[in-house]
Amino acid sequence: MSPDELAPELGRLQAAGLYRRRRVLGGPQQPRCLVDGRPMLSFCSNDYLGLANHPEVVAALCRGAERWGVGSGTAHLVNGHCAAHEALEEELADFTGRPRALLFSTGYMANLGVISALAGRGDTVFEDRLNHASLLDGALLSRATLRRYPHGDPAALGRMAAEGPPRLIATDGVFSMDGDLAPIRALARIAREAGAWLLVDDAHGLGVLGREGRGTLNHLGLDARAVPILMGTLGKALGTFGAFVAGSEELIETLVQRARSYIYTTAAPPALAEATRTSLAIARREAWRRERLQTLIQRLRAGAAQLGLPLADSSTPIQPLMAGNAARALAWGQGLESAGILVTPIRPPTVPEGTARLRITLSAAHTESDVDRLLDALGALPRRAAA
Repeated sequence: MSPDELAPELGRLQAAGLYRRRRVLGGPQQPRCLVDGRPMLSFCSNDYLGLANHPEVVAALCRGAERWGVGSGTAHLVNGHCAAHEALEEELADFTGRPRALLFSTGYMANLGVISALAGRGDTVFEDRLNHASLLDGALLSRATLRRYPHGDPAALGRMAAEGPPRLIATDGVFSMDGDLAPIRALARIAREAGAWLLVDDAHGLGVLGREGRGTLNHLGLDARAVPILMGTLGKALGTFGAFVAGSEELIETLVQRARSYIYTTAAPPALAEATRTSLAIARREAWRRERLQTLIQRLRAGAAQLGLPLADSSTPIQPLMAGNAARALAWGQGLESAGILVTPIRPPTVPEGTARLRITLSAAHTESDVDRLLDALGALPRRAAA
């Protein structure tokens, strides 16, 4: 196939309003930033606690580089696992209330590694229809049979599981595009009755929900017996980069031995682990960040209700403004951008057809006046676009 044969599909994406373009950030990740050379107020980052440019975290990264250098040089199982990685794993295990934690390069790699290590040909993996792509791809790459149940519907999952027991059930904790919480308590019951593993991807709950930001499971009062496998990311609320899986001694040791996305990749820079140790400590001690988030969420939702804006039902920093079709989502995004506000339109295939939206996300680094400015800009959109 020649490059010219790819052009028609690229043209089709452009015509359908589904073409994606990268923007160039001209400074650190924070609400007020320089995007493509223009000052913007951003509402589309996952930096929920405002730690990505925190001076203590930046200083820890610099100190870590001075001590450990930049690259780790090789995989964890060769000679790339240093004392900084080990310390971070121990602190993440304590944070999540589990015996051990294991670092992965990204959340995507963590989910691929867990599912392929625990399920394979002849097994069945059940997943929520709106799960993150990494969970879905993990099941497909494991060569297990993937069955998807209707979003947030444990009754449907129960009926499907009765037809053939699953090896593993996987779900987002907080769904990344909708901001709603999975019915994890009901899923845990089904998994227990079926004798299946339950994996919760808490990328968007960790740091935001629960005591000290311990995540969705802590928020719901669920422990490791209810949810044996917890995956969390470090590049969202914790403001750095990477991911981890937390669980029993036996689970983590199995992943060390069998998770290909752990075994066959270079370890993350140890300086990054030092930065994450600092951001984790800040997240645990500074409850005001989560309190401010809740204040901003309530302010946004109250203002949107007054304007008649169709926000999805979410109590998390993810506040989707439903547009329906891709063209409308693009028009909304362009209208906000003309007012100096950045909110990325989310279109298929990231979300199902007919559910395009603006995915508004809030950070503890935002102010109430930032939210008011966003509401003013939303209110100024043409009624046909804002209704």
